[in-house]
Amino acid sequence: MTRWNGDEIINEWLGYPAKCGEFMERKYIVVSPGNKGNGKWLLKTEYFGAFPETELALLKRGYHVAHIKNKTRWCLDEDTEAQAAFVNFVAEEFGLSTQCIPVGMSCGGMQAIYLAAKHPEKVSCMYIDAPVVNFLSCPFRFGRETEPAMPAMAEEFIKARGIDSVSILSFRAHPLDYLPTLTSHNIPVLLVSGDSDSVVPFEENGKLLQDAYTAAGRTIETHIKPGGDHHPHGLPDCLPIVEFIEKYSA
Repeated sequence: MTRWNGDEIINEWLGYPAKCGEFMERKYIVVSPGNKGNGKWLLKTEYFGAFPETELALLKRGYHVAHIKNKTRWCLDEDTEAQAAFVNFVAEEFGLSTQCIPVGMSCGGMQAIYLAAKHPEKVSCMYIDAPVVNFLSCPFRFGRETEPAMPAMAEEFIKARGIDSVSILSFRAHPLDYLPTLTSHNIPVLLVSGDSDSVVPFEENGKLLQDAYTAAGRTIETHIKPGGDHHPHGLPDCLPIVEFIEKYSA
């Protein structure tokens, strides 16, 4: 089993010991590297088990990997607060670091930005991949006119957040609105994106994060995949991601 959606009770994940449980009425999973743990851990903010190459590489190097279910991938405030409380829980229950390393892909990248901006003391560094940073771009498609609309995704967002295509124009809590707060804490970021992403265009999303960090003189390492679309996430060789996390993780 690669993908875990919270319904299954499992004791191993891709060959590693796993513990499932419930915290704040949400399902969680914590995967252990075995007897060689280093006390550091990754928080997969969404889509647990998707594109797991980086998580597997770091499990081999002694990291734990954890996830707590969100009510929606579009990140309600209560989901961010549950993740923050989960960091404390994992640190106490499993004897791990009081700081996590968010691994956020797509909507998970948005969640990582919210968590790090609101609770910087709980984050040491981040790996963010094709992140949603600007809701005008994704899911509402107010940017590139040549790209097809995604009505199902927009409808999902409206249902989850209660913000429609009119009110989003004056909305002031996009992930991009938290970038000044995020850069003020200088949480190191490794950013991956495809330059041809048709779902979450880099120029309208990830580049905003890169530009904010660069302008503030903060630590960011960006990897752009030529011709890369939204999927697959990650790099053909995840070693640069692994080395970045090893360098900056607490």
